[in-house]
Amino acid sequence: MRAVIQRVSQAEVKIDQKSVGKINQGFMILLGIHETDSEEDVAYLVRKISKLRVFEDTAGKMNLSIQEVQGSILSVSQFTLYADTKKGNRPSFIAAARPEVAIPLYEQFNQQLKQLNIPVETGEFGADMAVSLINDGPVTIIIDTNDN
Repeated sequence: MRAVIQRVSQAEVKIDQKSVGKINQGFMILLGIHETDSEEDVAYLVRKISKLRVFEDTAGKMNLSIQEVQGSILSVSQFTLYADTKKGNRPSFIAAARPEVAIPLYEQFNQQLKQLNIPVETGEFGADMAVSLINDGPVTIIIDTNDN
């Protein structure tokens, strides 16, 4: 799994100009699921994200987790994170998990975050979405479960 995590002051996802998910302070997460990903990848990523200390404490140091600041998450599936651009000019997405694998893992990811009492808003898997956000910092972290 590959996650692009952006610390935001606000983020929103719209489908057909209708808001389907909106948060204030927290993380905007673009989540790519690889064809070989499993429930272990979900658990690892949830653990890392929930404990990631990138919010400022009273001294202005990045020392607090999303749980400590009572932040929220806007989670959007993004198969294009597994684009292969080595050959030609048209990316290949063959490494991205097919929907029958990706959807259950995406749903588990969101559910496990909710079980940690982190509010989670989502986009719609496979939909044409318009995402807007205000990146706070900017702070952007990439976590790939294949790198651990």
